[in-house]
Amino acid sequence: MKQTTNSILMIRPISFRMNEQTAVNNYYQKVLDGLTPDTVNAKAQEEFDAFVKKLRAVGVDVTVVEDTLTPDTPDSIFPNNWISFHENGDVILYPMFAENRRAERREDILDILEEKGFVINEIMDYSQAEQDGIYLEGTGSLLLDRENGKAYCALSPRADEELFIEFCEDYDMQPVIFEAYQTVGGERKLIYHTNVMMCIGDTFAVVCADAIDDKSERKMVLDSLRGDDKEVILITEDQVNNFAGNMLEVKGADDRRYLVMSSSAYHALTKKQIAQLEEHITILHSSLDTIEACGGGSARCMMAEIFLPKE
Repeated sequence: MKQTTNSILMIRPISFRMNEQTAVNNYYQKVLDGLTPDTVNAKAQEEFDAFVKKLRAVGVDVTVVEDTLTPDTPDSIFPNNWISFHENGDVILYPMFAENRRAERREDILDILEEKGFVINEIMDYSQAEQDGIYLEGTGSLLLDRENGKAYCALSPRADEELFIEFCEDYDMQPVIFEAYQTVGGERKLIYHTNVMMCIGDTFAVVCADAIDDKSERKMVLDSLRGDDKEVILITEDQVNNFAGNMLEVKGADDRRYLVMSSSAYHALTKKQIAQLEEHITILHSSLDTIEACGGGSARCMMAEIFLPKE
């Protein structure tokens, strides 16, 4: 199984704004005072377009799908939470915590991918779990080490343990389960998505070990990564707040590997961390300030990796 793909799906926003339904447990979202919703969306579109341009410039195959005005989906820019695409031709649909995010699931996106020559064999749909108040938000909640057959999951209101274990059984993956926290107003609160505090590349992993309060869980996660010969690069909680954990490795032209992140994430890293990463990979960053502030997500959340076979 490949860990990295050249093909990604991105959804261009049309009514992007701070989603009040996700703000209840996404503590990274902020209200941008003095900006009209139209201005916020226009800024998000500018950041999105510049980001796509940078990815395409290095040879990443980006499929951009325009969002629609109805239904109202302020977070559609983060497709990796509701869908994932796999090498065996499976497409997986996930149960979403916020009601207004459930409308992001669009069948026409699968038609667009098939028109591009991607092969879809089966659709695995876990989304019915929403009816029971059970959620597992795609590769936001699941960090897949495809090559080593492992799935990492920081449990939260958006990542249910039983459903995660069911996913691992269905896809023959070894579950690595833990809890990750951030300090909010002096209290330790669960981090809403695993991919905010952790990133797994081919030969390295970026992780905020300080977020894993339980020492035995922290040791288990680090041992698991190092046991798979990954160099572990540790980041701080302050760096996580600047989205330095929200990165994704992709392939560009000639299979060259890029670690994609936002400019705020890049500027939060130390020279030493950048040097450690550059031993493994080329860094590519783009400014996503508006998207990060209003959406509480960053570069990784915007990219749904496509591992589907081609015709």
